[in-house]
Amino acid sequence: MKFEVTILGSSSATPVFNRNPSAQLLNCNEKYYLIDCGEGTQQQLTKYNLKAARIDYIFISHLHGDHYFGLIGLLSSLHLNGRIKPIQIFGPKALLEILEIQFKYSDTLLRYPIEFFPIEADESRQIFENSDVIVKTIILNHRIPTTGFIFIQKQRQRKLIKDKADKIPMAYYTALKKGMDVELPDGEILRSEDYTMPADLPKSYAYCSDTMYDERYFPIIKNCDTLYHETTFMHDLLDRANETHHTTALQAGEVAKIVGAKKLLIGHFSSRYKTLQMILEETQSVFENTELAIEGRTFQL
Repeated sequence: MKFEVTILGSSSATPVFNRNPSAQLLNCNEKYYLIDCGEGTQQQLTKYNLKAARIDYIFISHLHGDHYFGLIGLLSSLHLNGRIKPIQIFGPKALLEILEIQFKYSDTLLRYPIEFFPIEADESRQIFENSDVIVKTIILNHRIPTTGFIFIQKQRQRKLIKDKADKIPMAYYTALKKGMDVELPDGEILRSEDYTMPADLPKSYAYCSDTMYDERYFPIIKNCDTLYHETTFMHDLLDRANETHHTTALQAGEVAKIVGAKKLLIGHFSSRYKTLQMILEETQSVFENTELAIEGRTFQL
């Protein structure tokens, strides 16, 4: 099952050349989940040949503009392009009021319904589930209520061994993939373990947007396969990071190491940094398996 994330924006409060504010597109089994929607997100989708019309779920972490200023434009474009199917939006309660005011004073009546699910930033909760993935909130420590999100794949059915499966009727495939043995009309027993192999282990992707270093959110991301964590500043600006409730590159590496993440992606870089190699090296000094969340890159999770 496809489980990958494409980086659409990796800058912090203000866009800089080649870096837009926060946005990511998660592809889970060919379903699209948009995570944050900073200014310019719909242009980034076009640039990287990702169809906005396929987005059915949007998750907004908090109400600082660099995480949602692109949302009204995206929703408006979907309307103008003829979308009629519903879209689900998960975000702070006040976000719905912001959207309604925008549409009210632009005299816009969307062709499609918005199904809005308010998020509380008081404790971690499961906020979404379908046949592919479960989504839970991560309670972060920022200047305003903020949640990250952890996307956890569901366990898939066993996989058929093609060379063997070709020799039996398709009618038995479903039962075998569910781990059930099958008895043929002549009494022969087809054992699931002989015709199938275990499915891949479920993966998890944790998205930690704006936050300062705080051990209270560590348990929910423990042992995640891939962790995205903000690294707004380098560690020489620790005082500034604490003042603004952000994380340093060194601290992000420490988080990944402590929680046992297998891989770390870093982003939300301050506009003061024109190049990012020093940020990467600082993080890697603590957690080697770290990569920059460069815009346009797709990471297999």
